[in-house]
Amino acid sequence: MNSFTSSMFESIKTALTKDNQNSSNKAKDFIRTEVGNTYTVRLLPFIKDPTKTFCHYYSYGWNSFSTGQLVTAVSPTTWNQRDPIAEERYRILRTGTEQEKEKARGIVRTERWLVNCYVINDPVNAENNNKVKILRFGKQLHKIIMDAMEGEEAEEFGPRIFDLSPKGVNLKIKVEKQGDYPTYVSSKFTTPKEIEGVDEDSYDKIYKGVFDLESYLTVKSYDELKDMLNKHYHCSEDVEVVEKEKAAPVARTSAPVPVVETKSTASATVDSDEALKKLLDDL
Repeated sequence: MNSFTSSMFESIKTALTKDNQNSSNKAKDFIRTEVGNTYTVRLLPFIKDPTKTFCHYYSYGWNSFSTGQLVTAVSPTTWNQRDPIAEERYRILRTGTEQEKEKARGIVRTERWLVNCYVINDPVNAENNNKVKILRFGKQLHKIIMDAMEGEEAEEFGPRIFDLSPKGVNLKIKVEKQGDYPTYVSSKFTTPKEIEGVDEDSYDKIYKGVFDLESYLTVKSYDELKDMLNKHYHCSEDVEVVEKEKAAPVARTSAPVPVVETKSTASATVDSDEALKKLLDDL
């Protein structure tokens, strides 16, 4: 007897289609900031498990030596696990030739956090207003948030930064230009203020509408990261060829302009390793 039915197939197909749609739409769940603007948000806790309110992770990124495109990956060092990219970078910087070290410096390690937020004012994308979005941020905003939680400003702010009531405080994210790059150092929490249109009847709905932040990290296995390293750093998926390259270092050559997705444009030019680091800092 055949236990497989057409209805099962439809369920499988629907689930697969939904999964593909969710993957492609995940970028829409983030609030993106642009230089010259100030964004107002209220941070939200992950009430199902408050310990997961912030998602902290490390990643590696570089301009592929085979395609010229920017490639990135979440590092397993986030969970104290082995990372072939980190291992190879450390090995080269420790024992490699000057040419190899120059190439390895193109691999940039970044530290990031994710947190849910209720958007009060997005001056660039008004459709984000009054919605729950994910804020991705680096060390500058992290310092401001930590100061408000347990630093010098904890007495004034503390739990208020997560409170939707009129006792809560907003985070004003001010994006300025420092040289050729954005800076967030002027961002700050404000005095307690009511959120227009938000009352006690809507608190529960907003708090329950937060995203599971960990589901937004694409985690690759050790072997997958090794394949990525071979393809985009050593320019080969053949282990023997990789070993030959280690024995005879190849000087870095110019690559096509890397493409990085932003709100206003689909590409950005990266002229140096320092520029790449700055670019990754603001993704």
